[in-house]
Amino acid sequence: MTPVIEMNGITKEFPGIIANDNITLTVQEGEIHALLGENGAGKSTLMSVLFGLYRPEQGTILVRGKEVDIKNPNDANELGIGMVHQHFKLVDTFTVLDNIILGYEDVDRGFLKKDEAREKIVALSDQYKLKIDPDAYVRDISVGQQQRVEILKMLYRNSDILIFDEPTAVLTPQEIEELMKIMKSMVIEGRSIILITHKLNEIQAVADRVTILRKGKKIDTLDVDKASNEMLAERMVGRKVMFDMKKSPYAPGDVVFTASDLTMRDTKTHKAVVQDMHFDLRTGEILTIAGIEGNGQTELVHGLTGLKPIERGQVVLKGEDITHEKILTRNMLGLAHIPEDRQKVGLVLDYDLQSNLILHTYFNPQFQSNGFLKDSAIRTFAEDVIDKYDVRSSNGPDSLVRSMSGGNQQKAILGREIERDTDVIIAVQPTRGLDVGAIEFIHTELLKLRDAGKAILLISLELDEVMRLSDRIIVMFEGEHVGEFDPTRTSQEELGLYMSGSKRKEA
Repeated sequence: MTPVIEMNGITKEFPGIIANDNITLTVQEGEIHALLGENGAGKSTLMSVLFGLYRPEQGTILVRGKEVDIKNPNDANELGIGMVHQHFKLVDTFTVLDNIILGYEDVDRGFLKKDEAREKIVALSDQYKLKIDPDAYVRDISVGQQQRVEILKMLYRNSDILIFDEPTAVLTPQEIEELMKIMKSMVIEGRSIILITHKLNEIQAVADRVTILRKGKKIDTLDVDKASNEMLAERMVGRKVMFDMKKSPYAPGDVVFTASDLTMRDTKTHKAVVQDMHFDLRTGEILTIAGIEGNGQTELVHGLTGLKPIERGQVVLKGEDITHEKILTRNMLGLAHIPEDRQKVGLVLDYDLQSNLILHTYFNPQFQSNGFLKDSAIRTFAEDVIDKYDVRSSNGPDSLVRSMSGGNQQKAILGREIERDTDVIIAVQPTRGLDVGAIEFIHTELLKLRDAGKAILLISLELDEVMRLSDRIIVMFEGEHVGEFDPTRTSQEELGLYMSGSKRKEA
C-alpha cells in the first residue's frame, strides 16, 4: 500500500540550531501516527514543513506517492492536509464563523455567502460534538473552545490528512476523551492523522504507530501495541523517567493567603462567574483547585492576581488586604503567578529571553543601578535559569521568545517565577504542553518548594497531576466551591462527579 505521507531526509535549520536533522517519516493511510519527543525535539517544526509554514534545506515530501513542493499552507490545503496548531492561528476580533471560513470564503458578486457556511459549520459541530457558537467572538471564548474552532476550521476545508499539534494541552479530561473518540471516528471515515503529543496515555489510547524524535533526530518508529509507557519515555528522554513521585508527610504551617467570599461578574453578560469562593492557603502545602474548564477558575485567578476586579469579597496576603491592589504591589508582597495563557499573559513574545526573565524584577538592585540595567548581571541570571530549567532555544539569552517552542516558553516562565523566591505561588496548568521528563522535573520542583515552606495554589485540569501533588483539593463548579477533599481519601471518579455538578458538599 502506498503511504499517504512520505517525508525523506528532511533537514530544517534555524540560526544556531538544526531543528530537523535528516528525518524520515512515513504515514500510512487510515492510521493515527503519533509524533513523540521532548520540548524542542523538532516535532512541530517537522509538521510545519509538511504544512508549508517552513521550507526545508534538504529532503523531499511525497503525498499519496507523488512528490510535491509545498510552498505555503494553501498548497497543503489543496493537497488535503490540515493542521491544528498548538498556538492557535485565530483572529481575536473575528467571530467563530469568520475565523473558520477565513481564506476559504464563498463569494457571490462580491458578497460573502455565510448562510451555507453556517449550515456546514453547525452540521460539523453537531457531527463531532464540538459545540460552539458561530457568532461568538474569539476573544470572548475559552481556550478550550478556541481549540474546537481550530478543529472545525480544518474539517470545514475537507482535509483528509490531519495534523494535531498538542491538541489536548488545553482540554479537560472529559474533552480529551471525546476528542479521542472523534479521532477514531475520523480514521474510520478514511482520514489519516498525525498526532503530536507529550502524553503517553493518549498515544496508547489512539495511536497505531509512534515515531520518536530527540534533539532534532529520529530515534525510532514503533508499533504502539508493542511499546510500554516506560519504553517510550526512555527513548524520548534518553534516560529512565520516574512516574511515581515520593512525597513527604503533609505538615502545613500558618495561613499566608486567604480568599473570603469572592464574587466576580462577566463584564459583558454581568453573570456571576465566581460566587462566594473561599479558601485558606497555608505554608508547606499544595492546595489544588480542580474543575472542568469554564467553571470560573480563570476568573478566580485573574481576581487573585489583580488582572480583573473583584466585585465582592476579600483577598489577604500575609496579613495585607490586597483585594484592590495593583499587580506590581502583589508581586512585591510575595505573590508569584504562572499563568494559564503563556503567550498572552506570561511573556512578551517580541522580547528576547533574558528580558522576559526579569519582567517582574528588572528594577531590583540585582539588575539595575541608578536607572541603568546591568546587562552582565541579567545575562548571568538568564544563563543560570536556562541551565537549571533546561530551557532550549536557538540563541540562548538572546533568543526571541516568539521563536521558541511552547514547552520551552513554559519552562522559561516557571524558572522566572520560581526563582523570585516568593512566599505564595499561583500555578495555573504549570505542566501544560511539557514532555514527561519536564513534567517530572516541575513536579519535583513544586514538591521541593512545598517542603521548603512555600504555599502553592495549583489550578489543574489534569486529574493525575491533581492526585499526585495535592495536599488538599477544592472542586469548583459554575464558579462555586462545591467540595473539599483529602487526596488520600478520594478518587478520580468521585472528583469527576463533583466537577460535573452531579454532587456537592460543604467544605
